[in-house]
Amino acid sequence: MSPLFSPLTLPNGSQIPNRLCKAAMEENMSEAGQLPGKSLWTLYKNWAEGGAGLLLTGNVMIAPDALTGPGGVVLQQGTDLAPFKQWAEAGRSGGGQFWMQINHPGRQVFEAMGERAVSASDVAVDLGKHSSLFPQPRALTVSEIETIIKRFATTSALAEQAGFTGVQIHAAHGYLISQFLSPLTNQRTDAWGGSLENRARLLFETLNAVRAQVSDSFCVSVKLNSADFQKGGFDESDARWVVEQLAGLNVDLVELSGGSYESPAMSGNPQEGSTGRREAYFVEFAREIAKVAAMPIMVTGGIKRRAVAEAALEQDTGGFGVAMLGMGRALAYAPNLVNEWREDRNLEVTIPEVNWKDTTLAGVAGMAVTKAQLRRVAAGRKPNPKLSPLFAMIRDQMRTGKLTKRYKKWRQATAG
Repeated sequence: MSPLFSPLTLPNGSQIPNRLCKAAMEENMSEAGQLPGKSLWTLYKNWAEGGAGLLLTGNVMIAPDALTGPGGVVLQQGTDLAPFKQWAEAGRSGGGQFWMQINHPGRQVFEAMGERAVSASDVAVDLGKHSSLFPQPRALTVSEIETIIKRFATTSALAEQAGFTGVQIHAAHGYLISQFLSPLTNQRTDAWGGSLENRARLLFETLNAVRAQVSDSFCVSVKLNSADFQKGGFDESDARWVVEQLAGLNVDLVELSGGSYESPAMSGNPQEGSTGRREAYFVEFAREIAKVAAMPIMVTGGIKRRAVAEAALEQDTGGFGVAMLGMGRALAYAPNLVNEWREDRNLEVTIPEVNWKDTTLAGVAGMAVTKAQLRRVAAGRKPNPKLSPLFAMIRDQMRTGKLTKRYKKWRQATAG
Protein backbone atom coordinates (compact mmCIF):
# COMPACT_ATOMS: atom_id res chain seq x y z
CA MET A 1 0.00 0.00 0.00
CA SER A 2 1.20 3.49 -0.81
CA PRO A 3 2.36 5.45 2.26
CA LEU A 4 -0.18 8.08 1.23
CA PHE A 5 -2.92 5.82 2.54
CA SER A 6 -1.50 4.86 5.91
CA PRO A 7 -3.25 6.37 8.97
CA LEU A 8 -1.66 9.08 11.08
CA THR A 9 -2.09 9.10 14.86
CA LEU A 10 -1.94 12.61 16.32
CA PRO A 11 -0.51 13.61 19.71
CA ASN A 12 -4.00 13.74 21.26
CA GLY A 13 -4.61 10.11 20.25
CA SER A 14 -7.06 10.78 17.42
CA GLN A 15 -6.37 9.38 13.97
CA ILE A 16 -6.46 10.72 10.43
CA PRO A 17 -7.22 7.81 8.04
CA ASN A 18 -4.67 8.82 5.39
CA ARG A 19 -1.94 11.36 4.72
CA LEU A 20 -3.80 13.57 2.24
CA CYS A 21 -5.58 16.75 3.27
CA LYS A 22 -7.91 19.08 1.40
CA ALA A 23 -6.05 22.26 2.27
CA ALA A 24 -7.83 25.51 3.06
CA MET A 25 -9.08 27.57 0.14
CA GLU A 26 -11.20 30.64 0.66
CA GLU A 27 -14.65 29.83 -0.71
CA ASN A 28 -16.37 33.23 -0.29
CA MET A 29 -19.68 31.31 -0.39
CA SER A 30 -21.56 32.22 2.78
CA GLU A 31 -25.32 32.65 2.87
CA ALA A 32 -27.04 35.75 4.26
CA GLY A 33 -25.89 36.45 7.80
CA GLN A 34 -22.37 35.19 6.96
CA LEU A 35 -23.48 31.60 7.62
CA PRO A 36 -22.67 28.35 5.83
CA GLY A 37 -25.49 27.04 3.64
CA LYS A 38 -26.37 24.55 0.95
CA SER A 39 -23.47 25.52 -1.33
CA LEU A 40 -20.83 24.86 1.33
CA TRP A 41 -22.58 21.71 2.55
CA THR A 42 -22.64 20.28 -0.99
CA LEU A 43 -19.06 21.31 -1.76
CA TYR A 44 -17.65 19.68 1.37
CA LYS A 45 -19.76 16.55 1.00
CA ASN A 46 -18.14 16.13 -2.44
CA TRP A 47 -14.68 16.54 -0.96
CA ALA A 48 -15.47 14.21 1.95
CA GLU A 49 -16.58 11.52 -0.47
CA GLY A 50 -13.47 12.22 -2.55
CA GLY A 51 -11.29 10.34 -0.08
CA ALA A 52 -9.05 12.87 1.71
CA GLY A 53 -8.34 11.89 5.31
CA LEU A 54 -8.59 15.48 6.51
CA LEU A 55 -10.61 18.42 5.24
CA LEU A 56 -9.82 22.00 6.22
CA THR A 57 -12.36 24.76 5.70
CA GLY A 58 -11.37 28.06 4.19
CA ASN A 59 -11.15 31.06 6.51
CA VAL A 60 -13.86 31.17 9.16
CA MET A 61 -13.68 34.57 10.78
CA ILE A 62 -13.72 35.15 14.53
CA ALA A 63 -15.00 38.76 14.36
CA PRO A 64 -17.78 40.36 12.27
CA ASP A 65 -15.72 43.43 11.40
CA ALA A 66 -12.65 41.53 10.19
CA LEU A 67 -13.31 39.42 7.10
CA THR A 68 -10.96 38.50 4.27
CA GLY A 69 -13.89 38.80 1.86
CA PRO A 70 -17.57 39.78 1.96
CA GLY A 71 -18.72 36.19 1.40
CA GLY A 72 -16.80 34.90 4.39
CA VAL A 73 -18.31 32.81 7.18
CA VAL A 74 -18.34 34.26 10.71
CA LEU A 75 -18.60 32.16 13.87
CA GLN A 76 -18.87 34.07 17.15
CA GLN A 77 -20.80 34.00 20.40
CA GLY A 78 -24.52 34.02 19.64
CA THR A 79 -24.20 32.60 16.11
CA ASP A 80 -26.84 30.02 15.13
CA LEU A 81 -25.00 26.67 15.21
CA ALA A 82 -27.58 24.74 13.16
CA PRO A 83 -26.02 25.47 9.74
CA PHE A 84 -22.56 24.76 11.16
CA LYS A 85 -23.77 21.38 12.39
CA GLN A 86 -24.94 20.54 8.88
CA TRP A 87 -21.61 21.70 7.50
CA ALA A 88 -19.72 19.52 9.98
CA GLU A 89 -21.90 16.52 9.15
CA ALA A 90 -21.22 16.99 5.43
CA GLY A 91 -17.47 17.32 5.98
CA ARG A 92 -17.30 14.17 8.09
CA SER A 93 -19.50 12.08 5.76
CA GLY A 94 -16.54 10.35 4.12
CA GLY A 95 -15.12 9.08 7.41
CA GLY A 96 -12.25 11.55 7.69
CA GLN A 97 -11.60 14.44 10.03
CA PHE A 98 -12.99 17.92 9.41
CA TRP A 99 -11.23 20.94 10.91
CA MET A 100 -12.28 24.57 10.84
CA GLN A 101 -9.61 27.07 9.88
CA ILE A 102 -10.14 30.15 12.07
CA ASN A 103 -8.64 33.53 11.35
CA HIS A 104 -8.44 37.28 11.83
CA PRO A 105 -7.10 39.15 8.78
CA GLY A 106 -5.70 42.16 10.61
CA ARG A 107 -4.60 44.72 8.00
CA GLN A 108 -5.49 42.39 5.09
CA VAL A 109 -9.14 43.44 4.93
CA PHE A 110 -10.34 45.17 1.78
CA GLU A 111 -11.06 48.91 1.79
CA ALA A 112 -14.40 48.26 0.07
CA MET A 113 -15.65 46.40 3.15
CA GLY A 114 -15.89 49.70 4.99
CA GLU A 115 -14.21 48.52 8.19
CA ARG A 116 -11.25 50.01 10.03
CA ALA A 117 -8.25 47.71 9.68
CA VAL A 118 -6.14 46.80 12.69
CA SER A 119 -2.70 45.24 13.00
CA ALA A 120 0.27 44.88 15.30
CA SER A 121 1.42 48.33 14.13
CA ASP A 122 0.22 50.97 11.68
CA VAL A 123 2.11 49.50 8.70
CA ALA A 124 -0.06 49.40 5.57
CA VAL A 125 -0.14 46.68 2.91
CA ASP A 126 2.22 47.65 0.09
CA LEU A 127 1.01 46.44 -3.29
CA GLY A 128 2.43 49.31 -5.30
CA LYS A 129 -0.26 50.80 -7.52
CA HIS A 130 -2.82 48.42 -6.00
CA SER A 131 -2.16 49.49 -2.39
CA SER A 132 -5.39 51.48 -2.25
CA LEU A 133 -7.30 48.18 -2.13
CA PHE A 134 -6.44 48.03 1.58
CA PRO A 135 -7.02 50.67 4.28
CA GLN A 136 -4.40 52.19 6.53
CA PRO A 137 -4.40 50.05 9.70
CA ARG A 138 -4.08 51.23 13.27
CA ALA A 139 -2.17 49.45 16.02
CA LEU A 140 -4.26 47.31 18.36
CA THR A 141 -4.44 48.23 22.02
CA VAL A 142 -3.54 45.59 24.61
CA SER A 143 -7.19 45.18 25.63
CA GLU A 144 -8.15 44.66 21.98
CA ILE A 145 -5.47 41.99 21.63
CA GLU A 146 -6.88 40.22 24.68
CA THR A 147 -10.38 40.38 23.19
CA ILE A 148 -9.15 38.83 19.94
CA ILE A 149 -7.53 35.98 21.87
CA LYS A 150 -10.85 35.31 23.63
CA ARG A 151 -12.62 35.34 20.25
CA PHE A 152 -10.30 32.63 18.89
CA ALA A 153 -11.11 30.52 21.96
CA THR A 154 -14.86 31.10 21.66
CA THR A 155 -14.92 30.21 17.97
CA SER A 156 -12.96 27.02 18.68
CA ALA A 157 -15.39 25.96 21.41
CA LEU A 158 -18.35 26.62 19.11
CA ALA A 159 -16.70 24.63 16.31
CA GLU A 160 -16.43 21.64 18.65
CA GLN A 161 -20.06 22.04 19.71
CA ALA A 162 -21.07 22.06 16.04
CA GLY A 163 -19.34 18.74 15.37
CA PHE A 164 -16.02 19.73 13.81
CA THR A 165 -13.14 17.51 14.95
CA GLY A 166 -10.55 20.27 15.17
CA VAL A 167 -9.48 23.80 14.36
CA GLN A 168 -6.51 25.25 12.53
CA ILE A 169 -5.30 28.61 13.83
CA HIS A 170 -4.12 30.65 10.84
CA ALA A 171 -0.76 32.20 11.69
CA ALA A 172 0.52 32.47 8.11
CA HIS A 173 0.01 34.37 4.83
CA GLY A 174 0.27 37.81 6.36
CA TYR A 175 -2.91 37.64 8.45
CA LEU A 176 -3.07 39.08 11.96
CA ILE A 177 -1.06 36.51 13.92
CA SER A 178 1.49 36.47 11.09
CA GLN A 179 1.60 40.28 11.26
CA PHE A 180 2.57 40.01 14.91
CA LEU A 181 5.25 37.41 14.11
CA SER A 182 6.93 39.48 11.39
CA PRO A 183 9.33 42.30 12.34
CA LEU A 184 8.26 44.10 9.16
CA THR A 185 4.71 44.57 10.38
CA ASN A 186 5.24 44.38 14.16
CA GLN A 187 7.09 47.49 15.29
CA ARG A 188 5.66 47.52 18.79
CA THR A 189 7.81 48.31 21.81
CA ASP A 190 5.59 46.70 24.45
CA ALA A 191 5.30 43.04 25.53
CA TRP A 192 3.74 42.13 22.17
CA GLY A 193 6.64 43.31 19.99
CA GLY A 194 10.40 43.49 19.71
CA SER A 195 11.96 40.10 20.44
CA LEU A 196 10.71 36.99 18.64
CA GLU A 197 9.40 35.73 21.98
CA ASN A 198 7.24 38.83 22.28
CA ARG A 199 6.16 38.75 18.64
CA ALA A 200 5.06 35.13 19.09
CA ARG A 201 3.09 35.95 22.24
CA LEU A 202 -0.20 36.39 20.38
CA LEU A 203 0.09 32.90 18.84
CA PHE A 204 1.10 31.24 22.11
CA GLU A 205 -1.58 32.99 24.20
CA THR A 206 -4.19 32.13 21.58
CA LEU A 207 -3.23 28.45 21.71
CA ASN A 208 -3.43 28.43 25.50
CA ALA A 209 -6.84 30.07 25.43
CA VAL A 210 -8.17 27.68 22.79
CA ARG A 211 -6.92 24.59 24.63
CA ALA A 212 -8.63 25.81 27.80
CA GLN A 213 -11.99 25.89 25.98
CA VAL A 214 -11.98 22.58 24.07
CA SER A 215 -11.73 18.91 25.00
CA ASP A 216 -8.47 16.95 24.91
CA SER A 217 -9.73 14.87 21.98
CA PHE A 218 -10.44 17.99 19.90
CA CYS A 219 -7.55 18.66 17.49
CA VAL A 220 -5.75 22.01 17.58
CA SER A 221 -3.35 22.84 14.76
CA VAL A 222 -1.40 25.81 13.47
CA LYS A 223 -0.70 27.10 9.98
CA LEU A 224 2.68 28.82 10.05
CA ASN A 225 4.83 30.58 7.49
CA SER A 226 8.17 28.95 6.81
CA ALA A 227 9.11 32.48 5.73
CA ASP A 228 7.49 35.74 4.64
CA PHE A 229 9.63 35.76 1.47
CA GLN A 230 10.41 39.41 2.14
CA LYS A 231 13.79 40.77 3.14
CA GLY A 232 13.92 41.38 6.87
CA GLY A 233 10.70 39.50 7.54
CA PHE A 234 9.82 36.34 9.46
CA ASP A 235 12.34 33.76 8.27
CA GLU A 236 13.33 30.08 8.50
CA SER A 237 15.17 30.40 11.80
CA ASP A 238 12.17 32.21 13.31
CA ALA A 239 9.85 29.44 12.13
CA ARG A 240 12.11 26.76 13.58
CA TRP A 241 12.13 28.48 16.98
CA VAL A 242 8.35 28.90 17.01
CA VAL A 243 7.80 25.22 16.20
CA GLU A 244 10.17 24.22 18.97
CA GLN A 245 8.16 26.31 21.45
CA LEU A 246 4.90 24.71 20.33
CA ALA A 247 6.06 21.43 21.89
CA GLY A 248 4.56 22.37 25.24
CA LEU A 249 1.30 23.79 23.93
CA ASN A 250 -0.58 20.60 22.95
CA VAL A 251 -0.51 21.26 19.21
CA ASP A 252 -1.56 18.26 17.11
CA LEU A 253 -0.28 19.34 13.68
CA VAL A 254 1.68 22.20 12.11
CA GLU A 255 1.13 23.10 8.47
CA LEU A 256 4.00 24.96 6.84
CA SER A 257 3.34 27.48 4.10
CA GLY A 258 4.74 30.87 3.21
CA GLY A 259 4.16 34.35 1.88
CA SER A 260 1.55 37.08 2.25
CA TYR A 261 -0.55 39.34 0.03
CA GLU A 262 2.61 41.34 -0.67
CA SER A 263 4.64 38.24 -1.57
CA PRO A 264 2.18 35.45 -2.39
CA ALA A 265 4.49 32.44 -2.29
CA MET A 266 1.53 30.29 -1.22
CA SER A 267 0.11 30.82 -4.73
CA GLY A 268 3.40 30.13 -6.46
CA ASN A 269 4.25 33.79 -6.98
CA PRO A 270 6.82 34.95 -4.44
CA GLN A 271 7.96 38.54 -4.70
CA GLU A 272 10.66 39.19 -7.27
CA GLY A 273 14.07 38.78 -5.75
CA SER A 274 12.72 36.81 -2.78
CA THR A 275 14.40 33.63 -1.65
CA GLY A 276 13.06 30.11 -1.93
CA ARG A 277 12.48 27.44 -4.51
CA ARG A 278 8.75 27.07 -4.49
CA GLU A 279 7.46 23.55 -3.94
CA ALA A 280 10.81 21.90 -3.22
CA TYR A 281 11.61 24.62 -0.71
CA PHE A 282 8.60 23.87 1.45
CA VAL A 283 9.24 20.10 1.46
CA GLU A 284 12.94 20.44 2.24
CA PHE A 285 12.29 22.93 5.01
CA ALA A 286 9.49 20.78 6.42
CA ARG A 287 11.92 17.87 6.76
CA GLU A 288 14.30 20.12 8.65
CA ILE A 289 11.50 21.34 10.91
CA ALA A 290 10.42 17.73 11.56
CA LYS A 291 13.75 17.18 13.32
CA VAL A 292 12.79 19.61 16.08
CA ALA A 293 9.00 19.25 16.03
CA ALA A 294 7.06 17.43 18.73
CA MET A 295 4.05 17.09 16.42
CA PRO A 296 3.46 15.94 12.81
CA ILE A 297 4.34 18.40 10.05
CA MET A 298 2.14 19.04 7.02
CA VAL A 299 3.25 20.80 3.86
CA THR A 300 1.01 22.31 1.19
CA GLY A 301 1.95 23.63 -2.22
CA GLY A 302 1.49 22.68 -5.84
CA ILE A 303 1.01 18.92 -5.51
CA LYS A 304 -1.08 17.49 -8.33
CA ARG A 305 0.55 14.13 -9.19
CA ARG A 306 0.70 11.02 -7.02
CA ALA A 307 4.40 10.43 -7.70
CA VAL A 308 5.22 13.93 -6.49
CA ALA A 309 3.09 13.37 -3.38
CA GLU A 310 4.80 10.09 -2.55
CA ALA A 311 8.24 11.63 -3.02
CA ALA A 312 7.29 14.51 -0.71
CA LEU A 313 6.15 12.07 1.94
CA GLU A 314 9.41 10.11 1.90
CA GLN A 315 11.58 10.51 4.97
CA ASP A 316 15.12 11.78 4.78
CA THR A 317 18.11 9.62 5.64
CA GLY A 318 17.74 10.50 9.31
CA GLY A 319 14.20 9.19 9.43
CA PHE A 320 12.55 12.60 9.54
CA GLY A 321 9.92 13.69 7.09
CA VAL A 322 6.59 15.22 6.21
CA ALA A 323 3.63 13.45 7.84
CA MET A 324 0.74 15.05 5.91
CA LEU A 325 0.31 16.63 2.51
CA GLY A 326 -2.15 19.42 1.78
CA MET A 327 -3.69 19.87 -1.65
CA GLY A 328 -5.72 22.91 -2.57
CA ARG A 329 -6.23 23.77 -6.22
CA ALA A 330 -5.76 20.16 -7.35
CA LEU A 331 -8.89 19.20 -5.42
CA ALA A 332 -10.77 22.21 -6.76
CA TYR A 333 -10.26 20.84 -10.27
CA ALA A 334 -10.52 17.15 -9.33
CA PRO A 335 -12.56 16.66 -6.12
CA ASN A 336 -12.28 12.84 -6.39
CA LEU A 337 -8.50 12.87 -6.87
CA VAL A 338 -7.61 10.99 -3.68
CA ASN A 339 -9.92 8.10 -4.60
CA GLU A 340 -8.41 8.08 -8.09
CA TRP A 341 -4.94 7.74 -6.61
CA ARG A 342 -6.09 5.03 -4.22
CA GLU A 343 -7.34 3.02 -7.21
CA ASP A 344 -4.01 3.54 -9.04
CA ARG A 345 -5.52 5.72 -11.72
CA ASN A 346 -2.92 8.07 -13.15
CA LEU A 347 -5.07 11.16 -13.25
CA GLU A 348 -3.26 14.24 -14.50
CA VAL A 349 -4.85 17.34 -13.03
CA THR A 350 -4.87 20.33 -15.35
CA ILE A 351 -4.49 23.56 -13.41
CA PRO A 352 -4.33 26.61 -15.67
CA GLU A 353 -1.76 29.26 -14.83
CA VAL A 354 -2.33 32.96 -15.40
CA ASN A 355 0.91 34.54 -16.61
CA TRP A 356 -0.03 38.19 -16.93
CA LYS A 357 2.58 40.90 -16.61
CA ASP A 358 0.73 42.46 -13.68
CA THR A 359 1.37 39.75 -11.08
CA THR A 360 -1.21 41.14 -8.65
CA LEU A 361 -3.97 40.96 -11.24
CA ALA A 362 -2.70 37.56 -12.37
CA GLY A 363 -3.05 36.30 -8.82
CA VAL A 364 -6.56 37.72 -8.54
CA ALA A 365 -7.56 36.12 -11.85
CA GLY A 366 -6.07 32.78 -10.88
CA MET A 367 -8.01 32.75 -7.63
CA ALA A 368 -11.17 33.77 -9.50
CA VAL A 369 -10.87 30.76 -11.82
CA THR A 370 -10.32 28.45 -8.84
CA LYS A 371 -13.29 29.88 -6.94
CA ALA A 372 -15.40 29.39 -10.06
CA GLN A 373 -14.57 25.67 -9.89
CA LEU A 374 -15.70 25.55 -6.26
CA ARG A 375 -19.03 27.13 -7.17
CA ARG A 376 -19.48 24.64 -10.02
CA VAL A 377 -18.90 21.68 -7.69
CA ALA A 378 -21.21 23.23 -5.08
CA ALA A 379 -23.92 23.45 -7.74
CA GLY A 380 -23.50 19.80 -8.73
CA ARG A 381 -21.50 20.52 -11.89
CA LYS A 382 -18.08 19.32 -12.99
CA PRO A 383 -15.04 21.64 -12.85
CA ASN A 384 -14.06 23.37 -16.08
CA PRO A 385 -10.32 24.19 -16.37
CA LYS A 386 -10.89 26.04 -19.66
CA LEU A 387 -12.65 29.02 -18.10
CA SER A 388 -11.34 32.39 -19.24
CA PRO A 389 -9.29 34.03 -16.46
CA LEU A 390 -10.40 37.48 -17.60
CA PHE A 391 -14.10 36.65 -17.62
CA ALA A 392 -13.78 34.70 -14.37
CA MET A 393 -12.15 37.72 -12.73
CA ILE A 394 -14.82 40.10 -14.03
CA ARG A 395 -17.63 37.81 -12.86
CA ASP A 396 -15.96 37.37 -9.50
CA GLN A 397 -15.57 41.13 -9.05
CA MET A 398 -19.26 41.64 -9.88
CA ARG A 399 -20.21 38.91 -7.42
CA THR A 400 -17.94 40.40 -4.78
CA GLY A 401 -19.60 43.79 -5.24
CA LYS A 402 -23.02 42.28 -4.53
CA LEU A 403 -21.70 40.38 -1.53
CA THR A 404 -20.09 43.56 -0.19
CA LYS A 405 -23.45 45.36 -0.26
CA ARG A 406 -25.05 42.41 1.52
CA TYR A 407 -22.28 42.36 4.12
CA LYS A 408 -22.63 46.09 4.85
CA LYS A 409 -26.40 45.71 5.37
CA TRP A 410 -25.75 42.84 7.76
CA ARG A 411 -23.22 44.90 9.70
CA GLN A 412 -25.61 47.83 9.95
CA ALA A 413 -28.38 45.55 11.18
CA THR A 414 -26.25 43.78 13.79
CA ALA A 415 -23.80 46.47 14.94
CA GLY A 416 -24.22 47.59 18.49
